[in-house]
Amino acid sequence: MERWIESEKPLDVVLEPLQMFRRRQAKTVAMTEQRRPDSYDRGIALEPHIGTLNEGSLHAALKADYAEPGDEFEVPLDGFVIDIRRGDLLVEIQTSSFAAMGSKLDRLLPEHRILLVHPIPVTTYLQKPDAPRRKSPKRGSVYDLFEELVSVPTLIDHPNLTVDAVLVSVTKHQSADPTLRRGRGGFRTDDRVLDEVVDRQRFTSTDDLLALVPDELPSPFTTADLAAGAGVRRDVAQRMAYVFRALDVFIEHGRTKAGIQYTRG
Repeated sequence: MERWIESEKPLDVVLEPLQMFRRRQAKTVAMTEQRRPDSYDRGIALEPHIGTLNEGSLHAALKADYAEPGDEFEVPLDGFVIDIRRGDLLVEIQTSSFAAMGSKLDRLLPEHRILLVHPIPVTTYLQKPDAPRRKSPKRGSVYDLFEELVSVPTLIDHPNLTVDAVLVSVTKHQSADPTLRRGRGGFRTDDRVLDEVVDRQRFTSTDDLLALVPDELPSPFTTADLAAGAGVRRDVAQRMAYVFRALDVFIEHGRTKAGIQYTRG
């Protein structure tokens, strides 16, 4: 059964548990950032010598990939630590939830240009101890960006924000953990290592995001139509509809047995 069922509950209702989880996650990450050692505040590099702040390999590799000569790294600014500062541009590598950056974006976007870099694994390999590396059946796509945008749906149209969706191939290094439930195989992920940058897609406005919406949609349409046209699962299409509705791009016109009816604004 799909996670979100349009014909039973409004999307706003079923999203509430997800939003509550993201708020808790954001609070945890914010507390972690505040506990970073004072030594990092002093360590502003003028050359591409990059501090790690206990970051994972994927985060460190992308930061090195985006670094340019003259950049400053791990720069304290308004109570936050910035991955890369390049003049008036702030570059943030976000390998986890956008919700974790809510307070940082709220504080910094009014006065600073921000490039938010988000990796999306399109291919994942699993590396376990004493076992050959194998390919995971799970595949990602640029449409996974909507999983994060549901936390901050209107920020994509902020004039100071640019989002880079970086499609990557990664290897997950895992180790046995008997405390994990069986459904996760008894293994936890210790690190994610970047194998390859496959592609990059940049989003500076709602118009850029609209390029992911298929041109041929009936009017009105449901998320089933959207999913079929975009070649994604129904739950992904529902996230797309949630984001575009918040941006006043999709207009809701009630509900039928087929689901919520939308038109493009």
